Amino acid sequence: MTRVLHVVTNVAHYDDPSHPTGLWLSELVHAWEAFDKRGFEQVIVSPAGGEAPLEPRSLKFPNYDRATRAWHADPTKMALLENTKSPDQIDSADFDAIYFTGGHAVMYDFPDSAGLQRITREIWERGGVVSSVCHGYCGLLNTRLSDGTLLVAGRKVTGFAWQEEVLARVDKLVPCNAEEEMKQRGALYEKAKIPFVSYGVVDGKLVTGQNPGSAKETAENVAASLTPAE
Repeated sequence: MTRVLHVVTNVAHYDDPSHPTGLWLSELVHAWEAFDKRGFEQVIVSPAGGEAPLEPRSLKFPNYDRATRAWHADPTKMALLENTKSPDQIDSADFDAIYFTGGHAVMYDFPDSAGLQRITREIWERGGVVSSVCHGYCGLLNTRLSDGTLLVAGRKVTGFAWQEEVLARVDKLVPCNAEEEMKQRGALYEKAKIPFVSYGVVDGKLVTGQNPGSAKETAENVAASLTPAE
């Protein structure tokens, strides 16, 4: 059985508490559906374990599509986000891939989570798939391999672009320019020519997607990377 570990945030607001944020729900839902169709087993982890708050903007049109509404209305599915596992409850050997979801909240608790870095490093060094969508790439910023090198250094990645932050009118709220931070770590950052369209990048076992609309494409790329060639 192929097993995928989803990573979600525990953070509910920006530095300014009057501005709520959290998990961008469709980024989890669209990937979950893609993996579920293939019979993959799926587990959710967060930096601290426990509840994963939702980004209010992800619950509005056009992000609040059929699949996302169905998840939000399903008590069993929502319970998965109220009781996420913590990294110390996760044995990386149980998983074939890790998938970092987004939402601006992850910019606060993903980058320096030693537990998530351990899991990511172990999955990567065992030949598993490491993936992210949108701001989820913040979870890859500071992950070092056993030899001390940064996982993203010299590798092609994508994630939410600074231009998209400006267009979303949150550039004054976010704690950093994630695109620039990724470049400073030696990553070969790419983005689509047009903001907010689906865009995915695959560099070996590193699979990334640019924005919320890229979740399904990213999951499909993860699944393809997990499936042996005929």
